[in-house]
Amino acid sequence: MSAAGLWNDEVFRLRVLLAVMLLALGALVGRLWWMQVTNAALFQHNLNEQSIRRVYVPGSRGQIYGRDGTLLAANQPSYNLVLYLEELRRPGRWQNTVTNVEATVQKLAQLLGQPPQLKRSDILAHVHRRLPLPLTAWRNLTSSARARVAERTLGWRGVAVEVEPARVYPEGALAAHVLGYVKRTEPELGEDETFNYREMEMLGVAGVEKRFDHALRGAPGEKIIAVDVSGYNYRFQLPGLAGQLGHRDSVAGRDVLLSIDPRIQRLAEHALEGVTGAAVILDPNNGDVLALVSQPHYDPNELTGVITHETWQALNLNPDKPLLNRAVSCLYSPGSIFKPVVALAALDLAQANPNATYNCPGHFMLGKARFNCWEKLSGHGTLNLHDALMYSCNVYFFNLGLRAGPDAIHDRSCEMGLGARTGIDLEGEVSGLIPDDAWKRRARKAEGGWRDGDTCNMSIGQGAVLVTPLQMASVAATLANGGQVWQPRLVLGLRDAHGSWQRTPPKLNRAMAWDAGHLQLVRAAMRDVINAPTGTGKHAKLPDVLIAGKTGTAEHGGKGEGHKWTWMLAFAPYEAPRYALAILVEEGVSGGSTVAPRLQKLMQGIFHPDTGEGEG
Repeated sequence: MSAAGLWNDEVFRLRVLLAVMLLALGALVGRLWWMQVTNAALFQHNLNEQSIRRVYVPGSRGQIYGRDGTLLAANQPSYNLVLYLEELRRPGRWQNTVTNVEATVQKLAQLLGQPPQLKRSDILAHVHRRLPLPLTAWRNLTSSARARVAERTLGWRGVAVEVEPARVYPEGALAAHVLGYVKRTEPELGEDETFNYREMEMLGVAGVEKRFDHALRGAPGEKIIAVDVSGYNYRFQLPGLAGQLGHRDSVAGRDVLLSIDPRIQRLAEHALEGVTGAAVILDPNNGDVLALVSQPHYDPNELTGVITHETWQALNLNPDKPLLNRAVSCLYSPGSIFKPVVALAALDLAQANPNATYNCPGHFMLGKARFNCWEKLSGHGTLNLHDALMYSCNVYFFNLGLRAGPDAIHDRSCEMGLGARTGIDLEGEVSGLIPDDAWKRRARKAEGGWRDGDTCNMSIGQGAVLVTPLQMASVAATLANGGQVWQPRLVLGLRDAHGSWQRTPPKLNRAMAWDAGHLQLVRAAMRDVINAPTGTGKHAKLPDVLIAGKTGTAEHGGKGEGHKWTWMLAFAPYEAPRYALAILVEEGVSGGSTVAPRLQKLMQGIFHPDTGEGEG
């Protein structure tokens, strides 16, 4: 081939190569355009999905106050020792990192002189579920422990002290069953939430902490962090990147103002010291709950945060059940404190004669069945209604109950709020029971319908009648104020974002249509229960404050076993009542001998705070 031909062939090949190169370059440019312009948003989204994480940040929990401004539930800083796993990571399998973290925890335990609070399983769980977040190794370090950490871990990688809020109850066990307690846990989020991780949050478990948990928790914020391909936080891996790309502030929870009067609460708790029982004190003029006590109680400070196994076992296995709120969640036969309700039902609904008398020989015969007068087996003789209440004569009330009939007793009891929840702002309230024929046919089919013997038992607050101490305190308040049935008000209000209290108004459920003369008869008899020399509640008398009340003793358990619930209702001062209450002592001797002296001590402390009576 000639030189010219060779030259032309070479030029052709160069042109083909150039064309191929230009096509390849065009394809590359097109691909880059497609990636960086046309689908830039898609790839940026995928990048964010792989490296950006949203973290739920809880708000500061609201505080709880007593009616006088006493701080009952607050927040304080907890200094925690935390580990950053991105600085303690080891190459290779996950187990290598876990082993290194475990070794670091052991070294810190020796430094602090405290046993490790983390097991290997805890570290593994954190690696798999919360890898980019700090791992808390110890909570609530003392000042001396913080000093040792600061002095001796200087230069250690992955170890730091961080601060988080902790729940505290400054008054200790005071009003524990009202306040409840919180636990530290991961918050439960709705299906529409898109958080990848959640910082630990305080969650209400019992009492007001649970009932108003949503308001106390406030609104969460969030922070955005970057993670690498293994899931570790970028915190210390990229210069100038602190591990947080953005944030939204959380909103603090709302404060709660309770109706509880801490001074009266403390007096009531001291009045029940050493026994198992309950007490509720109401303001009869608006239904405010001034004190609500269940004994034995517990210290919510021991249950807040991380509860030790020993503490939890001690509370749960305790046969006295200190976690149980007996004031609202336990049912008891009321015994003779139910008699004022029976008396008003008979007088108002059955048109019984208020001056009628019945003879008490110490027992009552209903066919062949014998019903004893527990208060006096030798008999009270001939009594009117006033004296029957003052002496708590069962025989009189057997006659009165049969005269009134079970429907009148049932209807009047239900109108006063018995047999139903009061609506107090606490979890776990039970309804109680005021039985009738329909209930008996449904619940005790083998016994058939209602009988006169059931009416006799009902007339003295026994049989199937069941109440809570809170319900009976409400009955006392209704008798005190002349017939107004208030819903017990435990929360006076919530603080709004501007710092003002948004008040909760009192709620009147109903006003009883009582005959004024009938009510005065019952109230006068209750006055003499305590103030007459022979009244069953004479041990509750104060020399300078006129108190009205009613004692009660209810047998329970097997016949002849001697188990008794002992009670007192009371309100004072008699002419213009400011306090209405019910006190229960389990396994007492009688209302007059067991409860009356405790009520006297309580009332002495309420009306004469300068004497120090009842203070503990």
